[in-house]
Amino acid sequence: MSLARTLVDVRPLRTSPVFRRLLIGRTASILGTYMTIVTVMFQVWDMTHSAVWSGAVGLAQALPLVSVGLFAGSWADRGDRRRIFLVATVGQALCSLLLAVQGFTGGVPVLGILALVAAGSCFGAIGGPAAGVFVPRLLPKDQVAAGLALNQVTAQAMMLVGPALGGLFLGSFGIGVCYLIDAVSFGVAFYGAFGLPELPPEGEPSRAGLHGVLDGLRFLGGHRVVRGALITDLAATVLAMPMSLFPLINEERFGGNPRTLGLFLSAVAVGGVAATALSGWVTRLARPGAVMLCGAAVWGAALALFGFTSSAWAGFGLLMVAGAADSVSVLSRTTIVQTRTPDALLGRVTAAEQIVGQAGPHLGNLRAGLVAGWSSGATALITGGLLCLLAVAYVATSTPELRDGTK
Repeated sequence: MSLARTLVDVRPLRTSPVFRRLLIGRTASILGTYMTIVTVMFQVWDMTHSAVWSGAVGLAQALPLVSVGLFAGSWADRGDRRRIFLVATVGQALCSLLLAVQGFTGGVPVLGILALVAAGSCFGAIGGPAAGVFVPRLLPKDQVAAGLALNQVTAQAMMLVGPALGGLFLGSFGIGVCYLIDAVSFGVAFYGAFGLPELPPEGEPSRAGLHGVLDGLRFLGGHRVVRGALITDLAATVLAMPMSLFPLINEERFGGNPRTLGLFLSAVAVGGVAATALSGWVTRLARPGAVMLCGAAVWGAALALFGFTSSAWAGFGLLMVAGAADSVSVLSRTTIVQTRTPDALLGRVTAAEQIVGQAGPHLGNLRAGLVAGWSSGATALITGGLLCLLAVAYVATSTPELRDGTK
């Protein structure tokens, strides 16, 4: 295979100016979001010096996604997705602007900061399902996977750059400026989406309220391929998420060296960026289900092997492999969801995917911490990786449609 077909497929950037502008806006908003995550964590810790309050930041971000997400998906399947996304983006910008004001002026209690974080997360939960229809509606079917890969590679690049820039700007300009940059980034995202055409649902609109949510859940329960894709992601995150174990593993195996811990924390992201940048061969394959299952299996196996290693560099390499495999698996899962779900249900299914993607890692880190508390960090890693392998094998054998790429 030629190098051009191995590198990330950039055809959507050439063929769709609307997608190109949307991607620029999305990339800017993700960069601002990661800068804000670092800033909020710093500010809350600086105000409280409490690990409990620091943990509450993650709760303030996750709870709205779970509680609002499915209803937001139902709303997205009843109205113009473009308008819903624009309204949500304005809401996120206002929340970041209010965070900037309190950053410049001070005097806001920590609960007020968490309330603004939660409000911004609510607007994100509303905009996410609406944005989930953009790529399959803007691009021809043979470019959907390529468009999703471009979304993913830019998001992972911002995951690496954003926290570093956040720390740099915090040290140089202070809290208020970082929040203000985030507010401006949402303005860029608004501009990127403003030129979209109206995007009402194709087919019968969602029923209002709980009825529409239940219709979406019934689709998920009945569509074996989409259901299998989401279960695979849950298996990879809930059973094998390793992030909360890195400090303990570093202490147990590598003397608690902070440089080693930093390598571990960045290795997964480095592998993910590299794999997505070389995702051209993945997006051109006709069997994303098989690719997803293989990626999830390699993720679990690499993490289990990491639990056995006593070499920091071998551990770094295994975590890069795990990150690359996870990136390929996530890209394939998103392709399955967005190409196998009818447009009239895509908002609700995207909302469910968003909840799985957000809640799964939190639950996985909690599981890892509990198991490590009862045993050791290595035991938690090894058992988690092996359980992930077993779960993926079960999904592969029980869902041949997913494995073989049939309807």
